[in-house]
Amino acid sequence: MDTRTFTVKPVGIVHADDESFSIEVAGPFRPALQGLEGFSHIVVLWWGDRVDTPECRIETACRKPYTRGPETIGIFATRSPVRPNPIALSVVPVVDIDTATGIIRVAYIDADDATPVLDIKPYLPATERVREVGVPAWSSHWPQWYEENPGFDWAAEFTFEE
Repeated sequence: MDTRTFTVKPVGIVHADDESFSIEVAGPFRPALQGLEGFSHIVVLWWGDRVDTPECRIETACRKPYTRGPETIGIFATRSPVRPNPIALSVVPVVDIDTATGIIRVAYIDADDATPVLDIKPYLPATERVREVGVPAWSSHWPQWYEENPGFDWAAEFTFEE
């Protein structure tokens, strides 16, 4: 087993409240925003700092996180931030980019306010989109496309409470 360790430094922070969502890119990384304008969506890698505990990092399975899912499911078969390394990924629609202030306004992101952002990448259909995808039967009724999410009752799909 590889025992290397890594140092990860945030490139920004999430701002989220009841009305708006944005990512503030730290000053030294603002030049990296050049050329991002024109992309309708970005991929945001963020650190689940609220679950970065020794207990959460040793979790390898969870008990029935999905209403129609199996009784026990491995962490790698979930999008839970509770995992060996609490790295999360979100594809988000870009509303506006202010390269001078480093603010990327997004329509929504499923990260909490003040969540550290590890990296930002453009969403590229040629490398991220897959036409024929297989999923387990318990999740086969979920929307097939991002645009279908607003009309879907996601709250009914999860067994945990906020």
